[in-house]
Amino acid sequence: MFIFANVIEEAFSPLISVFESVLVFIHKDFVGGSWGLAIVGLTVVIRGALVPLTLKQFRSMQELQRLAPELKALQEKYKDDKQRQQQEIMGFYREHKVNPFASCLPLLLQLPVFVSLFYMLRTDLKKHICGAQMTAHGWTTKALIEKHSCQQVAPGSAKFLFLPDITNKATGVALAVLLVVYVGSMLASTMVTSASADPNQRRLMMALPLFFVIILYRYPAGLLVYWITTNLWTIGQGYFVRRSAGPPPPAPPKKGPDSTRGKESSNGKPGGPKGPKGEPALAGAGGVSAPPRPPRKKKKRSGRRR
Repeated sequence: MFIFANVIEEAFSPLISVFESVLVFIHKDFVGGSWGLAIVGLTVVIRGALVPLTLKQFRSMQELQRLAPELKALQEKYKDDKQRQQQEIMGFYREHKVNPFASCLPLLLQLPVFVSLFYMLRTDLKKHICGAQMTAHGWTTKALIEKHSCQQVAPGSAKFLFLPDITNKATGVALAVLLVVYVGSMLASTMVTSASADPNQRRLMMALPLFFVIILYRYPAGLLVYWITTNLWTIGQGYFVRRSAGPPPPAPPKKGPDSTRGKESSNGKPGGPKGPKGEPALAGAGGVSAPPRPPRKKKKRSGRRR
């Protein structure tokens, strides 16, 4: 496991350096002494860069919502042949140029930031936050820096709000509050992003926060600060995007058998123009229907009735 973790860290090394530079820049030039606020600032920068992709994702989800009745009819038509059903559904997506997995892209693109921040909080950020104090204690190697927290050598140097140390995992009441805020914000953001998703897919997405809790509580608190900020951004962005975009356009009306009625006018068949007594009108020169004849006038009888 340790070797595998080192391989991941080496693979993400370029991204770790980039995000570390951005984080240090935000801390130095914008937020001052709070490294927790620097993590919030990094989250805002990342989510701001993903806005065009998020808007594209929203439009794709609206299009899927508009096409949902046709997709459901297609699924019902091939319900007995699952392989054919999948082929037809994928063809349907290609025909309408929609991507059912577009909602996952912003999340997937945030994972490299999350992994990079995890490794930064283990070693590199500790050097920026409490590096001098760790050096004074003789903790200069990577293994010793990972083993100890800033709270041990410089109390309060990595404090953020109710969290005593963002470079170390939270415990006690701080951990309970952090997890409640995380789960609540994650559920709210999932409700916003999956409002038009398939019910089964939405239930799966609603269960993900509980799965992540099992993993995240053991990691540095700064990771949960990043994720909570991401969730709050998603909630606000979803509200403004939906308000400005409005409801999705209605689905196009289906063409039924009655749509061709009234078009057969050149051959006098049923469905063409009718004469005054209901008979088909005859076509004139050039295939244009002749106008209907005026009704006959009744002749008046002269003389007295016998």
